[in-house]
Amino acid sequence: MKFCRFLGTDGSRFGLVETRDGHDFIVSELGSPQMQVSAAGVPEQIVLPEIGSGKTIDVPFPLERAKLLTPFPIISKIMCVGRNYAAHASELGNALPTEPLIFSKPPSSLLAPGGEIIRPAISQRVDYEGELGFLIGRRCHLMKEGESAKDYILGYTVINDVTARDIQKRETQMTRAKGFDTFCPFGPIVNTDLNPEGIKVQTRVNGELRQDGNTNDMIFSIDRILHHISQFCTLLPGDLIATGTPEGVGTLENGDVVEVWVEGIGTLRNSVINQ
Repeated sequence: MKFCRFLGTDGSRFGLVETRDGHDFIVSELGSPQMQVSAAGVPEQIVLPEIGSGKTIDVPFPLERAKLLTPFPIISKIMCVGRNYAAHASELGNALPTEPLIFSKPPSSLLAPGGEIIRPAISQRVDYEGELGFLIGRRCHLMKEGESAKDYILGYTVINDVTARDIQKRETQMTRAKGFDTFCPFGPIVNTDLNPEGIKVQTRVNGELRQDGNTNDMIFSIDRILHHISQFCTLLPGDLIATGTPEGVGTLENGDVVEVWVEGIGTLRNSVINQ
């Protein structure tokens, strides 16, 4: 299933997305995903609605014309992997990590497709970083060796890990450089059936190809990433994970349009403005 969340005439709605003749369309509305909780009130699992659970759309609506929202509305945390492509680590002059390098972004950094990335006045260099991302579907704590990440993943999406590079370079921690408002665009959809192996990740700025990577080049697999994070941090349904960016990162300027495309998911498009 591929689904999106969009703004309808009477509020936010979930939509079933299908690709027809190379273009994505919202073909019907879906009921809202349900959050199962434990007896203690802890979120345990997201249950997706059945296809056909919402209102039928008589004429399929082009996804690119919809007012898209972030694909999932409840995200308690965003966990990211740094330097997960060797060529990217090299282009920034960093050594390869021996285990997944984890940092986080605050949920206040989330931005919907089509939204404006704000270049903060206190930064002189703001970079794009196109990435494959995934949403947690089932609570994950102390994942065991040999378990498959797919048992915990709701689906896959596109993330732009926007970074104030000058701030990152002068501070030991990455929280501020990565955590500004609007620094985590994601969407446009979630694909629950994607095989994340061997898929392309590309970024374009004003139509010019800047990044052209493949998930086969990741240093740490998704299984390894999820296992590593779950040893110190309980991942809750709806949490968002970014898997790292390939080489070719670069600057964003006022007025730019940045597009991150991940094979099998689609294009996340955002414009850039100065604060």
